[in-house]
Amino acid sequence: MDPVTHAISGMVLRNLGFNRRSALFILVFSAVAPDLDYITRFWGLDVFLRYHRGITHGVLALAIFPAIMGVIFRKKSSFFYCYFLSFIAYALHLFMDLTNQYGTRILSPFDWNQYSLDLTFIIDPYITIGLLLSVIVGSLNKKRSFIVTICTLLLFIGYIAGRAYLQKETKQLLMTKVDANIYKVYPLPNDFLRWWFIARSDNEIKAGFADLFTKKICIHDEYKLNFDDDAISKSKRSRVVQNFLYFARFPYAEVKEINNKTIVTWKELSYSFLPNDSFTANVVMDRDSRVEKAYFKF
Repeated sequence: MDPVTHAISGMVLRNLGFNRRSALFILVFSAVAPDLDYITRFWGLDVFLRYHRGITHGVLALAIFPAIMGVIFRKKSSFFYCYFLSFIAYALHLFMDLTNQYGTRILSPFDWNQYSLDLTFIIDPYITIGLLLSVIVGSLNKKRSFIVTICTLLLFIGYIAGRAYLQKETKQLLMTKVDANIYKVYPLPNDFLRWWFIARSDNEIKAGFADLFTKKICIHDEYKLNFDDDAISKSKRSRVVQNFLYFARFPYAEVKEINNKTIVTWKELSYSFLPNDSFTANVVMDRDSRVEKAYFKF
């Protein structure tokens, strides 16, 4: 989820009755704190891609950060009260991120693998608007703000559960229509019944749209994986490609020759439905296969 949505989630939690001094700041700051790793963007988009949702989104940070907040604000409220506020806001951030397809290293630093439920897109306006309405209604009617917040949290859980059901039904539909070994179903922006899918078998990947309403599968592209190509192998020496491959779950590389230059474009197929070659790493090499330029498009 985006930082704005996370900040609003902290404001929603405050309406559960946490009215002591500094409660709002602790909740909002803790709800946003895991995204402090945005600072890695100063070192390049590829570095951000590698380290975003890493250590700050792991279970160790979930234990340590609330303790830091508890120590800082213990004089205004008790340590355990501040720890609890920070913990629930931080934990909600991690759960919300876990629901979408970007991938979260939730078990870091003990396990650096990415985990994701693939239920929501990176930005979900339905969640953002729902949380915002909860804050507004709770502010206008403070006597019922607790009930409003409880209803909001229940609706949020129901929304996630509903998307999980739709994802399951879509995957079952896909398995009856496409023969493959690995099936992955990803959410599309602002859509419920259409999902993006990846179906892999051996060295072939099929990607396309699955429509749960019409019960139709549309294969958008078919990719033959060939990582033994010399240009592809040499492009892996680039820091940009190394960071990209650390993030990507379904990477695919294309090689083109343009004006005596070799251009290798790495795609993350789980995002290949996005326009303008989003989530791609590009490497430009000269005649001697030396890297002249490497860059990432977000």
